[in-house]
Amino acid sequence: MITAHHWIDALGLEAHVEGGYFRRTFQADHRPRTKTPAGERYTLTSIHYLLTHWSPVGHWHLNRSDILHFHHHGEPITYHLLHPDGRYTSAVLGQDTGQGQVLTLAVLGGVWKASHLTSGDHALISEAVAPGFDYADMTLGRPDELVTRFPAHADLIHRYCRPTHG
Repeated sequence: MITAHHWIDALGLEAHVEGGYFRRTFQADHRPRTKTPAGERYTLTSIHYLLTHWSPVGHWHLNRSDILHFHHHGEPITYHLLHPDGRYTSAVLGQDTGQGQVLTLAVLGGVWKASHLTSGDHALISEAVAPGFDYADMTLGRPDELVTRFPAHADLIHRYCRPTHG
């Protein structure tokens, strides 16, 4: 049986600030960088990303870049999306298309995103980011700010915001 620990060891994954584990797998070093309002970025980057039963949540965060998510192994992941116009949508990334799961999910830059392991031991995905990922382009969700902006979704926001200490 392939477990979360297998993927962490086999892929050399490290803890991610938003939750789960990751490792960058590609950056487009062979192409000129893309100019963005925040500075130059790789045209494309990608990562492996793993949620586990002990780290099952990708906490609320916002990216400037567009991200494609691809499900590879394990259980489905539920995504919660808060759009700039206040709309809420959700999707389940997984292998069971007969149950409405999708193999690939696109999340546009500027959309707040939280995800969680739907059940089981783990879920392994990849993400492709364009323009390429830079930590300067990611904002971790703060419950007070998100609830002010999206008051109708306060319960969901509090459920999946990164815990604060102190």
